[in-house]
Amino acid sequence: MLDLSVVIAGSAGEGVQTIGDAVARSVLRLGYPVFTTQEYESRIRGGYSSYRVRITEHPQNAPRSDADLLLALNERAAIRYRPLLREGGILLTEEGKVGGAGAVGVVSIPFVRTASERFGTALYANSVAAGALLAALGAKTDGLEALLRETFERKGDAVVLANVEAARTGYALAQKGLGTTSLVPLPERKDTYTLISANEAIPLAAAYAGCRFIAAYPMSPSTEIITTLSREDGLGVFAEQAEDEISAVNMAIGASYAGARAMTATSGGGFCLMVEAVSLAGMTETPLVIVLGQRPGPATGLPTRTEQGDLLFAIHAGHGEFPKLVLAPADPQDAFVKTVRAFSLADRYQIPVLVLTDQFLADSRFSLEAFHLPGREPGSFLADPSQISRYRRYELTADGISPRLYPGQSEHLVCLDSDEHTEEGHITEDLQGVRRVMVEKRLTKLRNLKKEVALPEEAHVKDSDTLIAGWGSTRGAILEAVEALRASGERIGMVHFTEVWPLPVYRFPQGTTLLVAEGNATGQFARLLRAEYGVVPARTVGRYDGLPLTAQDIEGGVHAA
Repeated sequence: MLDLSVVIAGSAGEGVQTIGDAVARSVLRLGYPVFTTQEYESRIRGGYSSYRVRITEHPQNAPRSDADLLLALNERAAIRYRPLLREGGILLTEEGKVGGAGAVGVVSIPFVRTASERFGTALYANSVAAGALLAALGAKTDGLEALLRETFERKGDAVVLANVEAARTGYALAQKGLGTTSLVPLPERKDTYTLISANEAIPLAAAYAGCRFIAAYPMSPSTEIITTLSREDGLGVFAEQAEDEISAVNMAIGASYAGARAMTATSGGGFCLMVEAVSLAGMTETPLVIVLGQRPGPATGLPTRTEQGDLLFAIHAGHGEFPKLVLAPADPQDAFVKTVRAFSLADRYQIPVLVLTDQFLADSRFSLEAFHLPGREPGSFLADPSQISRYRRYELTADGISPRLYPGQSEHLVCLDSDEHTEEGHITEDLQGVRRVMVEKRLTKLRNLKKEVALPEEAHVKDSDTLIAGWGSTRGAILEAVEALRASGERIGMVHFTEVWPLPVYRFPQGTTLLVAEGNATGQFARLLRAEYGVVPARTVGRYDGLPLTAQDIEGGVHAA
């Protein structure tokens, strides 16, 4: 079965992402699903960066930790990433000595010198490299040439033709160096796929859900959300870059109080600054959506790497006891659905809702056979002022949800208070009366919310002796590991959660061994399962070096002593 891993490696500023995007989209146009992920250091130039493309016959939306083909744009990258190459792999490298070829096919191609000598500038070196990669993959350049024409059309025919010729030159040089060798032939197919990341899906979902305001302070890996919403006027979302995260979240709360669906997006360090405002939204019962893109901490940590390290922080963020919802999508399609759901449930229950992503999920591009919109657009949960004679913002109701109006909507007075308050919204010190019933009112919403939380996805649960539980972005890796282990005769299944607080009412099968796979060091989800369900996982398979969890990591963890 076709399963190729391609790694493009170099330094920041050398065009690693440009080449990777071009090759991935070229292969996609041939009818093959691709999965891409990026690894880069927190610097503008220098260091090490890689762009990984996985090519399969059917969508396999998870990373691989090895490589069949490595394109190294400099000698240092060739040395660093060469251990990833599998036996029989191909190394395409710039001029320079890499030494010790072994079973690896090494082809040196002077990308920069070829571009400079033939086209008068090194700017065309990336097109030379992209053409060389397609030759090593056994693919034609038709898709790449069409992509180059579309990309550079606005710069004129001369630039288009030069890029196309550069790609053909790189293709010819690689063919000459490889001879008749290529990884596999990639003939054109008729299949089509959508290539999208979570950071591309979430802004679309927010607009679809009726979001009209976002305030955020740039912080990787969530920055693309506000930049997309600010750039795409057609989405109809007013975007404000705040001076810091405290201002951003409070602006979003203010916009929501004024009647607009509102959100903010940040990462762990920025969310630290937001927690008081999360509690404010809980007390004032103001709808709020926060996208929390996780990255390794503490402090600045590894700002361009990935980790699932903020789960328990997100669940417990904000002082006091109040309801909140925490969602953790598994892929871009799920990110779209969960974002729409976040706005809908935030409005309906008048609570803060967190959508947990991470750098891996945010930046990786997934191949989807079709991209589906939810069955119906989310409706409004604002009250109708014409149906209210005496308005009480925090009116006691059976389900804990009070009618919500926004100021200026009608003649009704809308009061809001961050202190404990009466039904009318006025400050109170009535401890035995109002305080108790207001706490119970808010927690009633949490109990009802628990009934709406989605059950986990199950795979091969009924006939398994061992189950792997996971959450969020680990789904693809866990499912791939489960299928590989079952193919070797093991009775193993998956239980995967994408709605992680409150956890749904669920019963794990008795008599099975439970493992938990997650991207952190302390087994945060395993601890949550133990606390909420009383199950004790046999062990946790974790990864916390800043790279995403792979199927190979999980398979090794299953067999660990």
